Amino acid sequence: MLDTVVQGPDIDVLMNDIGRKAKAAARPLGFASTESKNKALNAMADAILRNKAHILAENAKDLKDVEGGSLLASFVDRLTLNDKRVAEMAEGIRTIAALKDPVGEVIAAWDRPNGLKIQRTRTPLGVIGVIFESRPNVTADAGALCLKAGNAVILRCGSDSRRSSQAIHACLVEGLKEAGLPEHAIQLVPVTDRAAVGAMLRGLEGAIDVIVPRGGKSLVARVQNEARVPVFAHLEGLCHIYVDKSADLGMAKEIIVNAKMRRTGVCGAVETLLVDRAVAETHLKPLLDGLAAAGCEIRGSADVLKAAPGIKPATEEDWSTEYLDAVISVALVDGISGAIKHIQTYSSNHTEAVIAEDPAVVERFFTEIDSAILLHNASTQFADGGEFGMGAEIGIATGKMHARGPVGVEQLTSFKYRVRGTGQTRP
Repeated sequence: MLDTVVQGPDIDVLMNDIGRKAKAAARPLGFASTESKNKALNAMADAILRNKAHILAENAKDLKDVEGGSLLASFVDRLTLNDKRVAEMAEGIRTIAALKDPVGEVIAAWDRPNGLKIQRTRTPLGVIGVIFESRPNVTADAGALCLKAGNAVILRCGSDSRRSSQAIHACLVEGLKEAGLPEHAIQLVPVTDRAAVGAMLRGLEGAIDVIVPRGGKSLVARVQNEARVPVFAHLEGLCHIYVDKSADLGMAKEIIVNAKMRRTGVCGAVETLLVDRAVAETHLKPLLDGLAAAGCEIRGSADVLKAAPGIKPATEEDWSTEYLDAVISVALVDGISGAIKHIQTYSSNHTEAVIAEDPAVVERFFTEIDSAILLHNASTQFADGGEFGMGAEIGIATGKMHARGPVGVEQLTSFKYRVRGTGQTRP
């Protein structure tokens, strides 16, 4: 079980030691063979399946700790593991093993007039710090992705998932040992004290090269405010769907219910529905009826209330709220221009979708909206690295530097230049 006793200066000593071990492990990982990394990954997947009963037993203890609390059902859902989710975790690791190794890949190559041959090639970032809440599966996803990209990783889970994460982490270490790779390549911070997060944000004496936060708004805000190392920001998923007058109503209804209700606690769940005012009479009520039948609470703007009396009024706060629950805010807008204006005002730049058959509308949506992921005639719940064919993801980066959208193996690399000459000197 994770130790919760260590405090004060001892936290810094502990964390800096973890950083030194990670940095030492990162060196051989940077040039480890694809075969050895894949061997470790497949051994990890085997260990997770072999230890499924133990993982589920530890998860049951985590769930018991939060039983009867004030946590949202969506939070508990994210924390919960079962046979299917453990199997999916193992399969996700195998999928990562099957991906092309990004390390050493030639991204671009060109020759100079003086005969120099230049290549830009992918290289690992080094040591990645991942700070996450409630989702024990992130332990496996982040550990596997970082390893495949040749990086060491330091994982700091939330206190709610500490037992589950530790059980999963033990399987990852087992895989590293079986492949002869450094066991400190994937470390799980063994304390729940928040001071450990502060130590990571300070960089562990230069050991950490980048921080990836995956959690609620308060965690991400703290990371962005305090981090002294680069951050792959994963802001809240304030996702929108716009239904244009050219939309197929049946398709729209099916997509919206899925986007909201499939799993309400994921960052790709839609939080705001925008409907073209031109089809309010024909489209609005069927869409709202579909959501209500699925058990969703609806909060509407003033004009939505007029068209569909009986639902709750939306406040200004609703338009900027990530519910992570069976709640959605709904507004009528003046066509694609109105939708773009609303999204630009309230979006967290995570994921937006347009349901339309008019190609001009789709083109404007894709061109003028600057979120990390844009979808046409598809559920926002596809905002996921696994669904993008990346095997898994550490998170959805909503910033604009280096990584954006699902952070998979390629996004966990940087690049370097290799320049080959035949004796050239610069005049």
